[in-house]
Amino acid sequence: MGSSENQIATPNLRYIPLSYSPADSQASALRLILTLLPDWEGPENKIEFVRFTDGITNTLLKIINRKAGLTDEQVDNDAVLMRAYGNGTEILIDRERETTSHALLASCGLAPPLLARFNNGLLYRFIRGKPCGHEDLATAPIYRGVARRLAQWHAVLPIAGAVSTSGADSTAANGEKQGFEMIQPRRAGPSMWAVLQKWIMALPVATPEQRARQLNLQQELQWVVGQLDDGKGIGEDGLVFSHCDLLCANVIVLPSDENSKPSDDITPVNFIDYEYAVPAPAAFDIANHLAEWIGYDCDYNMIPTQSVRRQFLTEYTKSYIQHRKLDTSSESEIVARLYEDVDRFRGIPGLYWGVWALIQAQISQIDFDYASYAELRLGEYWAWKREIDGTRQTSGEAMPLREQRWAQQA
Repeated sequence: MGSSENQIATPNLRYIPLSYSPADSQASALRLILTLLPDWEGPENKIEFVRFTDGITNTLLKIINRKAGLTDEQVDNDAVLMRAYGNGTEILIDRERETTSHALLASCGLAPPLLARFNNGLLYRFIRGKPCGHEDLATAPIYRGVARRLAQWHAVLPIAGAVSTSGADSTAANGEKQGFEMIQPRRAGPSMWAVLQKWIMALPVATPEQRARQLNLQQELQWVVGQLDDGKGIGEDGLVFSHCDLLCANVIVLPSDENSKPSDDITPVNFIDYEYAVPAPAAFDIANHLAEWIGYDCDYNMIPTQSVRRQFLTEYTKSYIQHRKLDTSSESEIVARLYEDVDRFRGIPGLYWGVWALIQAQISQIDFDYASYAELRLGEYWAWKREIDGTRQTSGEAMPLREQRWAQQA
């Protein structure tokens, strides 16, 4: 990773033939920013670096120039974010798709402008605001703001904007070599189903236990695709352009404007970090976001109840109808369909991020217990499956807390 051979062909995006080095963080970042903005060099400039620690796959630096006489807002408006890719994350993330997705979002006013790419990362403008904590997501003004923004994504962004050069052919070849029956989603090309297939193929298979787990998860993926990839959701053939990683740190509460406060108690938000953005069922993107209310520590008491989910989906549908210019008489029908679909998809985020975490446990150098996190998230999937096939009830076991909260009315 990090060679100029992997240049990303994004139109009109500048390429800087330099790399960021974690071992020489400030010096390498300084070389990048001065190449991008040579007018930041000189004694009248005061360049500072602010490291963000919420991301668990990348290095993210905010680079500011605190010139004399500038207000904090002016400094932020000129600030640049530098995202340097984490070790081995090309296994998990299609970096060409990420860059193309970011460019598409920026063209629609849904992401900050891209400024340049470099050998192992991107440079783009900073969005002023405050990242949410997981408890913030459960507050009505914020979740209504998230619902509105997410519906806008799903309504206006074309799924044709998602490209992939991540080696679908090689993934299929690896599957055949290992005796796998690869999934056949309804729609060929990039999708969250194809991403999950790629991840399962990337799982470690050094031991008989690892190989058995990979085979088991492949069988689960085949079953899930057969159950849920039915093309019946909103969007194009049941898919919309989805964020797919809408955890709390990727939801930014925008600064309040005293002259234009919203009258309906909705907090304006924006989304950041588009590494996993890909066509997916809207129900998956929504269920995945609602699953993130539990936070990194998986506090299942935070799972939204039935009434809260209906409020979220009602706000989402109003925004979706507005942006799609649909007849408002269809609102109750769309809410009812989405409510059912999100319920059907509630276990899939656990499978998705459980497989992801199994890979991270092998490649990541970050101090995070990915192995335990994988078991927690996969446990969500198994609990969901046991609930829908009735085996949990037949065994006489108690319903897990996550399922209890999901089934709770108020």
